[in-house]
Amino acid sequence: MHKFVAVKRTEITENEIEFIIEESEPTEALEASGQMLTDSDNQAFVYLLDTGTDYIYVQFAIHTWSAMTKALELKNVPLLKWGKQIMPLAEFHEELLMLVENIEGNDNYGEKFRTAVEQTFHEALASRS
Repeated sequence: MHKFVAVKRTEITENEIEFIIEESEPTEALEASGQMLTDSDNQAFVYLLDTGTDYIYVQFAIHTWSAMTKALELKNVPLLKWGKQIMPLAEFHEELLMLVENIEGNDNYGEKFRTAVEQTFHEALASRS
């Protein structure tokens, strides 16, 4: 069974963003998978962490999206902090941009989710090459 955890808060400095999970840290070592999905029902982006035997789904709810847009601006790979484990979120920018571009104008994700994504990530959509 897959485990779901949520990013509760973010810490932003001049050139770095940390997404912080405030739940009990898992005993197994985690590795960033470089894969991101959407959970349009819960208005969230979901980053997969690999435990070696399963995945943990890290939900980025709408309250974290402004930090996600800041991460896109900074170009630095954001970090995920969960207890003592701190890991760079591999492929974060590429995966997020691909999803945002796919969601734009696509009501298959649901109008509420699509509209929220378009409003929050409008600068990223406008500045793509």
